Amino acid sequence: MNKRLILATLLVLGAALCAGGAWAQRPSQSQTVIGAAASSEKNSGIRRQTFDIVWRTVKEKHFDPTFGGVDWDKVREKYAPRAAAAQSDQELYRLLQEMLGELRQSHFNIIPPEAFIPEDQREPSNAPPTSRRSTPGGVGVDLRLVDGAAVITRVEPDSIAAKAGLRPGFVIKQIDDQTVEQIVESLAKSAERAGLKNVRAARRILAAINGDPGTAVKIVYLDGQDRESVATVTREKLKGELAPKFGNFPPQYTEFEAKRLPGDIGYIRFNIFVTPVMEKVKAAIREFSDAGGLIFDLRGNPGGVGAMASGIAGLLTTQAATLGTMKSRTNELKFAVFPQSNPFTGPVAILIDGGSGSTSEIFSGGMQELGRAVVVGERSAGACLPSYFQKLPTGALFQFAIADFRTPKGVLIEGRGVIPDIEVKWNRASLLAGRDAQLDAAVEQIRQSQRKSRAVK
Repeated sequence: MNKRLILATLLVLGAALCAGGAWAQRPSQSQTVIGAAASSEKNSGIRRQTFDIVWRTVKEKHFDPTFGGVDWDKVREKYAPRAAAAQSDQELYRLLQEMLGELRQSHFNIIPPEAFIPEDQREPSNAPPTSRRSTPGGVGVDLRLVDGAAVITRVEPDSIAAKAGLRPGFVIKQIDDQTVEQIVESLAKSAERAGLKNVRAARRILAAINGDPGTAVKIVYLDGQDRESVATVTREKLKGELAPKFGNFPPQYTEFEAKRLPGDIGYIRFNIFVTPVMEKVKAAIREFSDAGGLIFDLRGNPGGVGAMASGIAGLLTTQAATLGTMKSRTNELKFAVFPQSNPFTGPVAILIDGGSGSTSEIFSGGMQELGRAVVVGERSAGACLPSYFQKLPTGALFQFAIADFRTPKGVLIEGRGVIPDIEVKWNRASLLAGRDAQLDAAVEQIRQSQRKSRAVK
C-alpha cells in the first residue's frame, strides 16, 4: 500500500452508467455466441476477484480488528453467493456497497469508473472548443434534505437555474421521469446510519440533476406557495476548476468564493479540501488580515486532503497545537498545527451542516476545542475516518478507512459529528424569504466577539 495517507472524502459521486460501444462489423451468429460466452466467463471471474479483494482488504486493514462488533466472516457468507451471481459490474457495485454498509461507518465506498473523470479526459485550457472532451455540467443549484424534502439551499447567481426561476426554498419533486423518492429508494436497503443515508440521498438527487453540458433536464418543483411547476433547462459546464488527480483520489471540480460581508467580515467558502484550494485560502486569509472577523463556510463540504486542516489552522493560531489524532491498527498520527507568520488573530466562525464531513470535521472540531473558533449551524455528518483509495480489477475505486479520528480532548467524531456551539437548522421559510439564517447567526457571533473585544479595551 502507498504509505501516503489520503484523508479523503464522503463523496457519493453520481454518474450515468455508460453504454458500451457498437461493433464496427457485425460478427456471425456463432462468433457472437462464442465471444459472448467467453466474455461472460472472464467478466464473472473478474467480479469474483473484485469481491474477494474488497472483503479481504476490510478483513486485513480495518483499523478496528473487531469491526465494531460486526462478524465479517459471516458477512462474507451472506454476500459471496450473491456476488457470484451478479450479472453486471453495476450490480456488483451495488452489492459491494450494501455489504460495506454492514459496517455502519463512513469512508467505505465503491466508486464506479463512470463516476470520475479519467486523467486523459480532462479539458486542456488551451484546447479549442471543438477538440475538447466532454466535462460534467450542472444547472447551478445545491440542495439538502430538510424534513425529508429535497430543498434548494443555494442557487448560483446568473446560472441557468436562476434564469429559469429556481430559488432557495423551492422543493424538488421530480427529475425527468423519476420522482425524488424513486431516485433514493435503494438506500432503504442499506444498513448505514441515517445521517450517511441523508448525505448520499442529497448527492444522488444532485447527480440526477447534473449531467453532460448541453443536455436538457426537466425539474418538477414546488414554489414558495407550494404550487407545482416545471422547469426544463439545459445543463451548463461547471464553473469551478478541475483539481489534479492525487494518487488514486480522482480529479474533483472545485468551487471557491471569498468576499467581504457588510460589517467588514471576511467570508471564505470552498466545496472540497484539495491542494489547489490551499493557495486560494491562504491568499484570502492574507487579504482579510484587516477584517473584523472571518467566516469559513464548510456546509456541504465532504472533506478531502486531511493535512490541509492543519495548514489552514496554522494561519489562524499563534501557538503550536493539534487538531486531533488518527489511530490505525499499528500507529497513530497527530494533526499538528504550526503557527505561520502574521496569522489572522481576529474572531473566527465556522459554518457546518449535515453535509460537512471528514476534513471539514477535523478542522471545525479541532478549532472548536482549541477555543479558536465558534461553530455555527447543524451537527456535521459524523463521517471522519482517514481513508485510502485502491483501484479494483473492474476499474472501480474502493475507498476504505484505515484509521479513526479523535479530537484533542479524545472525542470520537465518527458517528457523532461535530456539535455546533450555536445550532441553527436549515429552514425553508427563511430560505424563501431570501435569508440564510445560519450565515446570519455566524455574522452575529463575530459581532458579539467584536463588542466584547472593544469592551475589554
